[in-house]
This record gives sequence, structure tokens and C-alpha cells, in this order.
Amino acid sequence: MTRLFAAFVVFLFTLPNILTAQDDGRAWVQIEAHPNLATAEARARAYAVRMNDVNGFVLGGGWYGIALGPYDPDFAEAVLRELRADREIPSDSYIESTSRYRQAFYPIGSTVLNDGVVTAPRTTETATAATAPLPEPEPADETPREARRSESRLDRDERRLLQIALKWAGFYDAAIDGAFGRGTRGSMAAWQGENGYETTGVLTTKQRAELLRQYNAVLDGMGLVLVSDTDAGIEMQIPTDVVRKGAIEYPFAHYDGTGKVEGAKLLLISQAGDQSTLFGLYDILQTLEIVPLEGPRERGDDSFTITGTNDQIVSYTEASLKGGTVKGFTLIWPAGDEERRTRVLDEMRKDFARIDGVIDPTNSGNTEQAIDLVAGLEIRQPRLSRSGFFVNDTGAVVTTTEVISQCSRLTLDRDQEARVVAQDDTLGIAVLRPTSDMAPITVAELLNGVPRLKSEVASAGYSYGGVLNAPTLTHGFLADVKGLRGEPELRRLALAAQDGDAGGPVLDVSGAVIGMLLPRPKGEQQLPAEVSFATEVGGVRALLNKAGIGARSHNGGSSLNPVDLTKQATGMTTLVSCWE
Repeated sequence: MTRLFAAFVVFLFTLPNILTAQDDGRAWVQIEAHPNLATAEARARAYAVRMNDVNGFVLGGGWYGIALGPYDPDFAEAVLRELRADREIPSDSYIESTSRYRQAFYPIGSTVLNDGVVTAPRTTETATAATAPLPEPEPADETPREARRSESRLDRDERRLLQIALKWAGFYDAAIDGAFGRGTRGSMAAWQGENGYETTGVLTTKQRAELLRQYNAVLDGMGLVLVSDTDAGIEMQIPTDVVRKGAIEYPFAHYDGTGKVEGAKLLLISQAGDQSTLFGLYDILQTLEIVPLEGPRERGDDSFTITGTNDQIVSYTEASLKGGTVKGFTLIWPAGDEERRTRVLDEMRKDFARIDGVIDPTNSGNTEQAIDLVAGLEIRQPRLSRSGFFVNDTGAVVTTTEVISQCSRLTLDRDQEARVVAQDDTLGIAVLRPTSDMAPITVAELLNGVPRLKSEVASAGYSYGGVLNAPTLTHGFLADVKGLRGEPELRRLALAAQDGDAGGPVLDVSGAVIGMLLPRPKGEQQLPAEVSFATEVGGVRALLNKAGIGARSHNGGSSLNPVDLTKQATGMTTLVSCWE
């Protein structure tokens, strides 16, 4: 009975402290305890150098504790997790209530255990002054303690956005994970220093707003609005001050530039289809002027992305197949404006969504038709196209040097990349190799000996620069075995060739190649249309040998019938294109 009475007395004496701990509403992060006051004071001072809210309390029983706070319970938990993760405090730190602490020994004279919220009384004078039409005062910034408390209320997405803004500003280069570790704190401090704030490493509410204002300032004047395009069945953020909706040209909804950002344009992609539709769109887009050849591109089973760049524009395309429809968009933006382009693109991608609707194949707001247009968009055209002819089974080609100058890229048959392996500028001959082997229908055989004067000849070539999908044959005869000034390396032809025929083979009736057709001479003197020239085959053979390519030979002989001669000539002829 005595023991029970003693326990009841102890309970009565401790009850006020228990109630205080429950009603206090404050929590502390207990980080260290020491049995020596001098040691505890030294450790408290050391912590205070690098963090806020450091306090020292008598714990009783000869022990002295160091704690951070006071905080509301939720914020205390956040501080504990963060500082332990950063290894700023011991791993065995924990949350403690106010009732655990007696008087404070650090900071000297601290009344933190008794401090509460102090509210200044509103006097008649201040009430009268409040009615005067004075400007709004600048709001006072938060203390570090208040900043931590307000920061604790941020959700994960809000914390990630701050990291994104810091990264955009050039202060942060780690993962966007929403965890404010040592790297994030360092970047916050760096941003604070750059912007004239105290470098605490914890952003106040005002500073967070300023950082996000800086981050979003680049979007000022873009007029980003969430637009639901029911024609395309697409909803997304669109910079309505920069582009406005124009014609529907299946499978695109055109948003043409307003002129605010010169060269900006948007296409919404929308069509019914399957995987072959998606893959076909991927190929077609890369033939368009709005999709430059340089830049990364990736195609998967149900989606693709294409980035095209040159010195004038940057275009980004993404499209995906879902539910029997292919939908996506292409954003074209002027080169050199990456800051705005990437921010606008991020906003567009973030809110892209499919809604009901798909562009009708019969829906077209533009009646213009042209072979160099696809849905109102220009197909990419080469700077110059000429002809050439195959000289071995793997696709080596002889052509004119006219077509290889000032090119960033050379192609055979429109899409096979090629490179120059030899050239003779005096004779005007170049030898190309494809970057991967080709399989010509026929291969040129060079005539042994001198062709017969006044004999019939034929030239094969892409007379109209590739407008036609196959080479044409132009007939004539050998007017002379030398040039107008007696040049032995030339053959003069009575043959009305076109500019696109240059570089193509000239054959006799047996199918032997007697030379390569040269471009028409340029100058003040205008020769008759039926006067053309070809290099003699000796120069072609010599340049091929120099390139390590053995030329096939032909001794001439009986005439081929017209059909076989046409097959022989056109089978060895290829389109050579020079691209900027």
C-alpha cells in the first residue's frame, strides 16, 4: 500500500510536466549529450557555426544536451531526416519534447524554453495610420528558422521545381529528386550570394518566389495557353503569342508564326494508322526542309523523336502510336535562342495529351499542289544534282567535279551517302565511293581505243535534276575526237544535253563507254544547243587506277538493239546530289 501511495505522489508531481509536453506543440531535434558542461558548450558553439537554431539545455543527472529547435512536430521530423541524410548530425539523433529540458545554458541568457509568439498591441495611432493611403510596405523576409518551417510544407513536386530552377540558373548539377541534400543546399547558398542575400543555404518564401520568377521570366511574352485542338484531337500548351492556327493539311494542323519569334512554327501531327503509318511518317519528315539532317533521332516500336539542327533553325518532333492513331507535334524555332526554345518545349511536352478527334484525310485547307510539297511543307532539295555512272560492283561512281564543290553531304540515288576518293580538276572528273556497298544493275565498260568519227552515240543522265525518277537517253553522234581548240582529251558531240546530264556516261552503239559528259561551257560565248563535250576514257581510266579501282574494258563490236542499249546505259547511271 505504501509503495502504491508513493507511485501516486510521483504521478501527481510529474503530471504538470506531461501535460506541458503534450500541450506545448513544440518539438526539438536532440543531437548530442555530454556529462561535462564545458564540453557541451564547446560542441554547441561548433554546431552554431554551420547551422541555425542551436540550443544547449541541462538534462539533469549531470548531463547536458544540444538540440535544434523549437519546431512544429512535422518540421522537426523533416529537419531530422534531412540533416541525418547529409551527415550533418549524428545518425542516432532523435525528436524530443520540451518537457525533457530544464534551463538553457546556450546561448547564454537564452529564454527559448519560455518564449512564445509575441503580438504587438494595435494602438489607436497605428489604427489611424493604417487608414492612410500609404504604399504597401516591403514584406519582411523570414528568419532561417521560419524559412525551414515554410520549406517543410513544400511537397515533392515543389521541391523538385526549385532544383530545376537552380539547375537552369547554373547553380545545381545533381539529380532532380526533391531531396534537399548537401548539393542542393550548396546551390541555394550560391544562388543567394549571387542575388545579394545572406548565404544560409535555406531559401525563404520570398527567395523561392524570386528564383521561380527568374526561371519563368524567359516565358514572358510567349502567351502559353492550354489549347484543345479538336481537329487534331490534341491538347497541349501552345505559345499563342508566337504561333496561331492556320490551315489543316493532312496529317498536320499548321500553327504559323506571328512574327514575334522569327521563324517559329508548330505542327500538330494527327492521323489514323498503324505501325507502318508511324514508320512512314518518320521517314517522310526527314525529307522536309523543316527537319534539318543534323541532330539525334530515335525510333522505337510505337514512337519516335527527331531533333534537326542547322545554322538557321532547330526543330523537334515527337510522335507516338496509340489506339490506332499517330499523334505528336513538331516545333520549329530559330537557332541561337535555346533558352526560350527549351523552356517552351518543356511546357509543351509536359501537358501534351490526346483527346477525341483525328485529322480527316480529306480535310485540306490549301488547294496548292506541287511535287516538291508534302502537306504544304517543302521537301528538302539538294543544292545541285548531276549524273554519274557506276564503275564497279560495289557502287563506285565517276561524275563531274561540278557537283562535289561546296557540299556538306553527297548522295547517290537520293539517299545513299557517298564520299570523294579522287578527283582531277583539270579534266573535271571525280570518283565517289558509297559509304555502304551498292548493287548496280550494270557497270560501265570503258572503250579500248578511239571511237569512230561521226558514229552514233547516246548519253544517259538525269536531265532534269531528279524530277524524273529514272535517267533518260539522249541520242547524237561523235562530231570530233578532239575539242574545238584541238584538245586531245576531249570528244566533241553533236548532242543536245541538259545541265542534269553532266557527269553521265556517253556510249557508242556497242554499249562501250567512250567518255563522261561534261557540263556545258560557261562564259560569254554561247555555243549552239547541240554542241556538247565529253572527256575521253583514258583520263577516266587513269583516275580510277589512282583511286585503286580497276576499270572494266570493252573492245567495241556489233551494235546493240535500242532496248538493250537503253537498259545498259540507264542501268549504270545514277543521280548524284550535293546537299548544303
